[in-house]
Amino acid sequence: MSQQAQLLDTEVRVPIKLDYLLHLPADYGQGDQSWPLILFLHGAGERGNELDKVRVHGIPKIVEDQPDFPFIAASPQCPESSWWTEELFALNVLLDDLVERYAVDEKRVYLTGLSMGGFGTWRLASLHPERFAAIAPICGGVIGPAQIVNALAEVPTWVFHGGKDPVVDIEQSQRLVDQIKSVGGDVRFTIYPEAGHDSWSETYDNPALYDWFLTHTL
Repeated sequence: MSQQAQLLDTEVRVPIKLDYLLHLPADYGQGDQSWPLILFLHGAGERGNELDKVRVHGIPKIVEDQPDFPFIAASPQCPESSWWTEELFALNVLLDDLVERYAVDEKRVYLTGLSMGGFGTWRLASLHPERFAAIAPICGGVIGPAQIVNALAEVPTWVFHGGKDPVVDIEQSQRLVDQIKSVGGDVRFTIYPEAGHDSWSETYDNPALYDWFLTHTL
């Protein structure tokens, strides 16, 4: 379903608007169960104000085919002229709103994104590592200070990248993986040797990713 979050920055009282797709599990609302949440960040090509564009790749595409997908899944749309790395405050406020509105298990909140969303995943998790039980950045990297990886030392991280990616060099992921390992972090790295930029289709089609998410709680 399509949703629009009319959010409010409580410090300066400035409204923030984010349109997003929302998936609720088939048996959501039956009983007092709380549910794990996946926050999905799309790539640069899906920016704008047409939510159907967000359904093209990743988690929104998966839940269209799997109505029994056992997570609450929120997939916001980045404005056309912006980047996820510029929308980090809005994303954090959106998480607050989702937790307030829905039966979210705050100990099982997961973050993932592809390409531009991979960059956003790294940055958002480094700013708010206490919010995420695990993260999965796909063909992303970091623009900014490398020391942000210190914040991720306690966040289980599974990184994915295509070995022949012509858009985001695999070194972007490799450098971060190496840095997290150097500070004793819990990180694993999957490289698809023959894949180009699309390292997300195989990743999101793999049930092992979701099983791995659920092994981690705060």
